[in-house]
Amino acid sequence: MTTSQRALAAIAATGAAALVLSGCVAKSDAASGAAFEVTSTDSSCEVSGTTAKSGTLTFEVTNSSSQVSEFYLLADDGLRIVGEVENIAPSASRTLTVVAQPGDYFTLCKPGMIGDGVGKAGFTVSGDRVSVDGPDAEQKQQAVDLYAAFVKDQVGQLVPAVEDFVAAYESGDDETARTLFPTTRAFYERIEPVAEALGDLDPRIDYREVDAVAEGLDWTGFHRIEKDLWVPAQDALNADGETPAWQDWEPSTPEQRADFGDLLLADVQELYDYVHSDAFTDSLDDQGIGGISNGAIALLDEVATGKISGEEDWWSGTDLSDFAANVEGSKMAFSLVQDFAAAQGDEGDALVSEIEEGYAALEASLAEHGSLTEGFVPYAELTDADKREFTDLINALAEPLSQLTGTVLE
Repeated sequence: MTTSQRALAAIAATGAAALVLSGCVAKSDAASGAAFEVTSTDSSCEVSGTTAKSGTLTFEVTNSSSQVSEFYLLADDGLRIVGEVENIAPSASRTLTVVAQPGDYFTLCKPGMIGDGVGKAGFTVSGDRVSVDGPDAEQKQQAVDLYAAFVKDQVGQLVPAVEDFVAAYESGDDETARTLFPTTRAFYERIEPVAEALGDLDPRIDYREVDAVAEGLDWTGFHRIEKDLWVPAQDALNADGETPAWQDWEPSTPEQRADFGDLLLADVQELYDYVHSDAFTDSLDDQGIGGISNGAIALLDEVATGKISGEEDWWSGTDLSDFAANVEGSKMAFSLVQDFAAAQGDEGDALVSEIEEGYAALEASLAEHGSLTEGFVPYAELTDADKREFTDLINALAEPLSQLTGTVLE
């Protein structure tokens, strides 16, 4: 099956009308790419170098902090994410592979995966812009274009879905709003890394209360509305597991609901405008097919860092819907680059087979608890055995998936 055939099959599977991304590097560029060692501690982010030539860059990140950590390569504004690797356990290592164009960047570590991070430092890439070349350039560009179309389609469906959701919330029709909450969020969860790359847009749309408080931000977006729709019990705790949910909490007035609803509409519209802009196209072109594979990895990390613990949809218990949408988006991105991985010989073939088996096992396990169309059981109904099974399946898929970017850029 060709890349385009797989893309069309994946679109049909998720109900999308098309797919996103672009650009890539030739094998010679990837082979000559620079490698950097990164050490994340509780108070520093030590990178073995601060300059590189344009092309494929690899960051081997070791977490020497006492907390789960993450590493970022940020654009020159210090907000937009060029590449990230997260959910790095203490004493563990992870690899970030990116295609970097000439320009100024920042490196940053975030122990605890909240707050402003530590060790922010300048990083400069010089040389010529990396362009698509080689005999498979047209197919690589097609993969990028398909991924871009997928993102636009998902955001195009997100906008009217949010309009309906907000209309129900603002009018006090909580029963309808609760029904729409997980299905509306699915469009966002399939393409969440796109919003995360825009600095403060994802926090405005999708931050949990505990994250907003930790970073000193105004709490808005889906989860602020969620708490109104699923009013917490008097003995409930916030997602930090310590703060009483009713501490300093009052349900929103109709006027406040209108404000929160309108803010969500405006932020989603901003996302729509961005994915239909030249800036989005240019960003995809700069990242190339490595950006697509990194998106697949990032979406699985979303599952590992929030959904599997039940901390994402703390009030509604609809975490499995987000979980399933993240997996769909990750699998979509993988489907667009798997041919390029398989083209690397027996090792590439074996990697693709292992990843495909990992997705299949994860999807089968999810299907035992419901579906996005029919709904999933509340997270609270999962047994400890169910959670362990999900954790094991995610870990089994994450390991080969983490090798994908390096393989497709060989």
